[in-house]
Amino acid sequence: MTETQGASDNSPLVVVDNLFMHFPINKGIFMKRAVSHVRAVDGVSFQIRQGETLGVVGESGSGKTTLGRTILGLYKATSGQIEIGGIKVDPASRHQMKEIRRGSQMIFQDPFSSLNPRWMVSSIVGEPIRVHKLSKDRKDREKKVSELLELVGLSSFYLNRFPNEFSGGQRQRIGIARALASNPKFVVCDEPIAALDVSIQAQIVNLLEDLQDEFGITYLFIAHDLSMVRHICDRVAVMYLGLLMELAGKDELYENPQHPYTKSLLSAVPIPDPIATRDRKRIVLIGDIPSPINPPSGCRFHTRCPIAKEHCALVEPAWREIKPDHWVYCHEVEPKYIPKG
Repeated sequence: MTETQGASDNSPLVVVDNLFMHFPINKGIFMKRAVSHVRAVDGVSFQIRQGETLGVVGESGSGKTTLGRTILGLYKATSGQIEIGGIKVDPASRHQMKEIRRGSQMIFQDPFSSLNPRWMVSSIVGEPIRVHKLSKDRKDREKKVSELLELVGLSSFYLNRFPNEFSGGQRQRIGIARALASNPKFVVCDEPIAALDVSIQAQIVNLLEDLQDEFGITYLFIAHDLSMVRHICDRVAVMYLGLLMELAGKDELYENPQHPYTKSLLSAVPIPDPIATRDRKRIVLIGDIPSPINPPSGCRFHTRCPIAKEHCALVEPAWREIKPDHWVYCHEVEPKYIPKG
């Protein structure tokens, strides 16, 4: 898929164009030639507008985390182009990546393993400030760290404590403070609430929203919880086996889903109305997600699709805009309007 997905008249902050991320599988210890590849991301394109939150949902193994890490240059893309704030993401260019690192950060899923256990909070949060030379001296750096901790709801009293002295929610707040230390415009949130207690999840999501309102941060929000995604995101992309299946505004996607995979995911979302729950039809997919080493021919989803036809196994669907800003990867979904041009 080479078309830009979800294009907007607004100038986008993040542009991902035909991105591929394949991990080689070598045979034996000394074999350098790859015998096959894990096709984690297999031709994805989209844009993220300044100040918005784009959610990415899908089953485990669909490539969501790999997508986020590749966008930030933590993985060197197999092919395709990525731009953040007009700067090309190229891990081979030290100068460009320094600019990317300053303007883009990541909040990791596991607050227990993402913080250095040997460093105190002052060092963890202060390291981006030191690396990017954002303070005059050590005293100024400690002042900025204290302000960041206060910003995420922690006292500066915790400056000289180690990560093992904090709860999971507090550790994630430290991780958020570290991500904010370089004043980023773009932040990838890789399931930032998945490892937290339910009582803490809403607090972290509200904190992320408050920070976005205050600083105009743009988020790529990766998650499993579709209810939370609708709450925090402006648009939602549904990912399956390395490809985007559907992309639309959150209300459009949740109220008018078009792709069978999206419909299946949404049918599993709990709703608080017992009568509506009883009357709702649950769409249960058969089998597990196929291996990304040898994905199905044609449409990636045809092996589990309840409406698949014979041609679905032979011909790859086109990525089509069926309505303004509503994109679908499916043979059986008909466009609801005629695109201009």
